[in-house]
Amino acid sequence: MDVLPNEEEQMIRNSAREFFEAECPTSLVREMEKTEKGYSEQLWSKMSEVGWLSLVIPEAYGGSGFGMTTLGIVMSETGRVLAPVPFHSTMTSALAISDFGSEQQKQEILPLVADGNQILTWAFSEEDPRYLPATINASGEIKGDQLVINGTKMFVDNFEAADQILIVCRTSTEDNPQDGITVCIANAKDTAFTNVPLTTIAKDRQSRIEINNLSISQENIIGEIGKGWPIVSDMLNKSTALLCAQLVGAAKKDSEIAIDYAKNRTAFGRPIASFQSVSHMCADMTIWVDGCELLTFEALWKMDQGLPYSIEVSQAKSFCNEKCLATARTSQVIHGGMGFMMEFDLHLWYRRIAAWTMRLGTTYEHRKKIASALIAHEGPVRLGMNLEAVNI
Repeated sequence: MDVLPNEEEQMIRNSAREFFEAECPTSLVREMEKTEKGYSEQLWSKMSEVGWLSLVIPEAYGGSGFGMTTLGIVMSETGRVLAPVPFHSTMTSALAISDFGSEQQKQEILPLVADGNQILTWAFSEEDPRYLPATINASGEIKGDQLVINGTKMFVDNFEAADQILIVCRTSTEDNPQDGITVCIANAKDTAFTNVPLTTIAKDRQSRIEINNLSISQENIIGEIGKGWPIVSDMLNKSTALLCAQLVGAAKKDSEIAIDYAKNRTAFGRPIASFQSVSHMCADMTIWVDGCELLTFEALWKMDQGLPYSIEVSQAKSFCNEKCLATARTSQVIHGGMGFMMEFDLHLWYRRIAAWTMRLGTTYEHRKKIASALIAHEGPVRLGMNLEAVNI
């Protein structure tokens, strides 16, 4: 893996940074925290116009056909400015449809996503928040040519804004909890949904949704009935890697704000960055964020190369959970009391970083996954080797 972006990737990064810094000031972030849908339709439309929404959509469906690394670069830039748009949830769902959907599903949905005319989300979590097949209890019953779903889903992103939603349900109970899981696409505006908005520290839009006799055609099932866990596992891994990219962008910006402040804030006649304790904190933040970025883009690169990547995703998420949050906390310390004032923008980054580190798996869940793969591997383990995830 070449850790440095190539010329094309650097051009995309520069273009995305210029775009988002011009179009997404912190005033917009604050404004969207107070709206019902929680996202800027104008910014979403402009993202579509410049092609950010179509990056990984295959060319056959109106997209650009880029890989996960390129999408991760743009996702990082959205995290840098805390862009209030349903980009992560839409890309997570679109990738699952692109990789596993039927030709009809791709033709009906992907061109609309590429044009910015379709917002997607997905629903996995339930009462038990772990990302394991055994936690799926929402029922799916086959009745004729319909699938009828009942249950409750938690922490659904951008449900208010979504047009379509991918739902993970259980259509049968088997000895192996991975069996009997089905993934389907539903109209998010269906009256079978009851939306209960949740209050989050990030002030983003997450919901608990009650599903009461949602009836959808079997044509809307992704893959085969009862054999959806590989689809879900792949979707969760890609979603986690993209969330890590978002975290990296936010943490890097937070550290830059703190370092710039330390260079300009004076005490005892000199910049506080010249004091050893503060300079060490600045160095730590830089090292932490660089490590997060390397692990994240290694996982994304492996996805593009067709190599096993599940363990790399867990390495990135477990490290980002700890070090991105440590970066945000250190930034608060360097700023002192004013870093906690609502009038000052720094808390916008802290709140989102803290919220994102709690999503898509805790540090301990991901470390368990890594440890299980290491223990299951026969023979010596060397740095950089491809490890396969095992069932835990």
